[in-house]
Amino acid sequence: QVLLVESGGGLVQTGESLRLSCTCSVSTFGSYAMGWFRQAPGKEREFVASISAWTGGSTYYADSVKGRFTIFRVNAKNTVYLQMNSLKPEDTAVYTCAAGPLMTRNNGYDYWGQGTQVTVTS
Repeated sequence: QVLLVESGGGLVQTGESLRLSCTCSVSTFGSYAMGWFRQAPGKEREFVASISAWTGGSTYYADSVKGRFTIFRVNAKNTVYLQMNSLKPEDTAVYTCAAGPLMTRNNGYDYWGQGTQVTVTS
């Protein structure tokens, strides 16, 4: 059974940074493409970033986070990270990671975590 557990969320001020982690329960983690999504109150879930399987040589970002967020993976730790810099109040949301066979910006992932709250105050 594939379980994804996010951590690292919290309350920060505008301009500060956070690093989210998503740890996978299976050793086949490297074979999954991974994605980060977020959902703000009253809004639909939106794509944030994705990374290809294995070496993670391909990444893709939403325009709203490009240049501020970085997704990377450490397969030896079964973990994918989302480094978030220069945070803005509009980044406030529940952030969820997902795993699947393809790197995509839509909901085509097989497994989803429970999410971690990120709140950015002005």
